[in-house]
Amino acid sequence: MSQPGHHEIGYIEFGVTDLEAARRFYESAFGWEFNDYGPEYCGIKSPDGEGEIGGLSAGSEPSSGSPLVLLHSTDLEASQTAVENAGGIIVAGPYDYPGGRRFEFTDPSGNRLGVYSPQ
Repeated sequence: MSQPGHHEIGYIEFGVTDLEAARRFYESAFGWEFNDYGPEYCGIKSPDGEGEIGGLSAGSEPSSGSPLVLLHSTDLEASQTAVENAGGIIVAGPYDYPGGRRFEFTDPSGNRLGVYSPQ
């Protein structure tokens, strides 16, 4: 994994109320893999397996406000089903927006994220 460029997002960290529940949710809904760092933190592995792109922190408060993190999907309906089956709550959409469709959800800790598709 290459290093992020100047002013690019290099890492996103989510505060969670229950580390294991959050980990199970993201593994089930999106197939994310993690590096374990003890009972309070795990890192989100980069899709290419080289490094990390973020983390789940039981020592931080969840956030349902801005900024809204959006995940890309090639099959929005399948992503929505996976989120719901994993225990996420759909809070908006799916709806059309200029350039595609998206929905927003909260994870088991109350963090609000979105999933979008350009189609």
